[in-house]
Amino acid sequence: MREASDARPRCDWALGVSAAYLAYHDDEWGVPTHDDRRLFEFLLLEGAQAGLSWATVLHRREGYRRAFADFDPAAVARFDEAHCARLLTDPGIIRNRLKVASAVSNARAFLEVQSAFGSFDAYLWRFVDGQPIDGRRASMAEVPATTPLSDTLSRDLRKRGFRFVGSTIVYAYLQAMGLVNDHLLHCHRHAACQALASDVA
Repeated sequence: MREASDARPRCDWALGVSAAYLAYHDDEWGVPTHDDRRLFEFLLLEGAQAGLSWATVLHRREGYRRAFADFDPAAVARFDEAHCARLLTDPGIIRNRLKVASAVSNARAFLEVQSAFGSFDAYLWRFVDGQPIDGRRASMAEVPATTPLSDTLSRDLRKRGFRFVGSTIVYAYLQAMGLVNDHLLHCHRHAACQALASDVA
């Protein structure tokens, strides 16, 4: 296990797992994200996480990138049954039949949302009126697993045909994509992500 190599304060969950996990916390988690391909990437990865740890998925990220066409939703939407069958033999991803099938059906639903709203970004960020919510959490005990926001988005995604988008998965997605800033107040990334939110507001 690896701890941070500097003295900057961080969220408790980021420490003692791996260098990749620490870098994910420091460079990506909570950063307001508006790129549709990246939004699709994390929708796919968060769904793959269901029932597992985030570290399990994060450490297979490059395997997913290779297997799922660099997270191009249009390409993934074209995967047929034979392609999905091949994916179930790929050791670089989590070989779960339902999760692989949902990645494809979610890609198709993602394209439909893009068509209806102009972009998935436009669809998603309207749930927070275009501005990240600052959770202002002092400790991990204050961080919820779900919120009314994640409940609402989960219901809407399911109505639009998405799968593996329960409220817990959706809240983790909102945190990761920066629609909610749940970096703890003492973490050096809390203020940094708030500043990034101001830059794009």
